[in-house]
Amino acid sequence: MSVITSNNDLKALCERLSKSDYVTVDTEFLRDKTYYSKLCLIQIADDNEYHAIDTLSDGLDLKPFYDLMENENVVKVFHAAKQDIEIFVNQANVVPSPLFDSQIAAMVCGFGDSIGYEKLVTSLCNEQLDKSTRFTDWSRRPLTERQIDYALGDVTHLRTIYKKLKVQLEKSGRESWLKEELEELTDKETYIIQPENAWKRIKIRNNNRRFNAIVRKIAQWRENQAQSRNLPRNRIMRDEVLLELSAVRPQHTNALTSIRGLGANFASSKGGKSVIDAINEALALPEDQLPVISRRPPPSHNTDPIVELLKVLLKLVCKRENVAPKLIANVDDLEKIAEDDHSNVKALKGWRYDIFGKDALAIKKGEEAFAIKNGEIVVFPISNQDGNNEQ
Repeated sequence: MSVITSNNDLKALCERLSKSDYVTVDTEFLRDKTYYSKLCLIQIADDNEYHAIDTLSDGLDLKPFYDLMENENVVKVFHAAKQDIEIFVNQANVVPSPLFDSQIAAMVCGFGDSIGYEKLVTSLCNEQLDKSTRFTDWSRRPLTERQIDYALGDVTHLRTIYKKLKVQLEKSGRESWLKEELEELTDKETYIIQPENAWKRIKIRNNNRRFNAIVRKIAQWRENQAQSRNLPRNRIMRDEVLLELSAVRPQHTNALTSIRGLGANFASSKGGKSVIDAINEALALPEDQLPVISRRPPPSHNTDPIVELLKVLLKLVCKRENVAPKLIANVDDLEKIAEDDHSNVKALKGWRYDIFGKDALAIKKGEEAFAIKNGEIVVFPISNQDGNNEQ
């Protein structure tokens, strides 16, 4: 084990690792004071070695590491990779490939919904993690030996986890399930936030299209400010202030002084003028350019019994197939299936349809039912073309 701080050592390490079948990877970062995560440390390992890369070392060029992340001959193994990949995309426009996410693989293998790394270490490695330094400020130097050891634990145990999950996936023939689940995670667009779409992240309970047009404009301004100044969105403007502005619709900067949550000098600042301009632009939009909010009406009371039956089916399928429920469907999906046989939900497509969706639709149509057999709930067909019962 070593801490990599020089370009020569990093290049040599990545050249060695490029000959491995796989590498395990994790990062430590800070994001409480910035828009973009500040990458502080990279941990990486293969079967033969494990190291920490001090990304804050003066003059360290991470290009060899990012080249390794794009090396198609080496599988990159992460646990809950989304935040790590977001950093790589923002820093170097790189998505690791091929990718293996142990959290998603564990869900496919029946370890429950969004299982944490610590539980996987306990279950598959029979080890206990030392979490005493989990709240470290990873930007402070020097790092202690204990901090480094803690960080490296996130990639050393991951080697065993990867191998055991890989065997389970191969035995169950579910490699294709994992591949399908990784499609969104490996799509670069997942990590790029366009300012014009930033308003969709805000919880809006107002159906007024003009109101939402103003929200969209101010949110776009805020996102541009956050990105250009590398500050958290709420440091620019909190959501509740943004929504208040959209409701009040001030059209002159002097009216901003009555909005709670804006700084004392905001009205006279360049930002104040920009927000007023954004509001006025939204107010001037013709009706056909206002955002359309498509909200699904509350589920009908007539579908409530169907949803309850589908919940029972989901539990049965997950127990039988040893797969996490979250991977197949959530309550919202079940409500959509109860309302419409052709709903655009994952549960009615691909492998999910084969193990769950097909039976879900059959239950809706009265073609299948539940019964208790030998103390267990089972699903069985209840009629054929002649109307006779089948069991």
